[in-house]
Amino acid sequence: MKVLVGIPTSFHKEEVIEEQAKALNNFTYKNKHILFMDNSEQDNFKKRIENLGFHVEKGPMDEFPVKRISKSRNKIIDYALANNFDYIFFIDTDVLVPKDAIERFLSHNKKALCGIYFNTVTHKREKLLIPGVYKILEGFVSNKELPSMQLITKQECFTNQLMKVVSCGGGCLFLHKDVFSKIRFNEDLERCEDRRFCIDLYKANIQLYCDTSIKAKHFIKNRTYSWNKGKLIRN
Repeated sequence: MKVLVGIPTSFHKEEVIEEQAKALNNFTYKNKHILFMDNSEQDNFKKRIENLGFHVEKGPMDEFPVKRISKSRNKIIDYALANNFDYIFFIDTDVLVPKDAIERFLSHNKKALCGIYFNTVTHKREKLLIPGVYKILEGFVSNKELPSMQLITKQECFTNQLMKVVSCGGGCLFLHKDVFSKIRFNEDLERCEDRRFCIDLYKANIQLYCDTSIKAKHFIKNRTYSWNKGKLIRN
């Protein structure tokens, strides 16, 4: 299988690019191509990534960061389809996945899969670490676009098994080319483009699976920029 590793990026994540480069160079799967889609306004970061030896294309600009990300993801999809890739492995610049993640995803023979990376949320003034992957909350009926959901449990995170889920982040997402004949990333959203994509997967009856053995490192501490109401704010 031919796999495109697609990374939407911008200079906001430049402090982790060297570590991401090392992780990508350690990938053990051979039949792959790595493509960065840089949506920075200037070309400095693009040139920096190119100097690390990677293929970089210029992503679309937009006032809203999430719109840039969605447009960049769709340009990665266009590249994959034009060049006959079987799968796209979307990775965020600040998410480092295991070196054999592609092999593990391919072993399941599924159309839509994700791994686990942790985020922080504030609840009652306390910062909590969550996996960001949701499963259906059985026994509850919802009139929303998605069914009632709950985070996968700590125990499920460490089963190292494949499980059915309904929503995840876009930083470690493995998708078959057939998915894109039905859905793309919504370019009109100002936040949560990955969650919207999961809604569209669900509505298209494409089952999303989580390989809980694939746990990625997420740079969530001491970041130069952080999200605040859909915008990137310098810390």
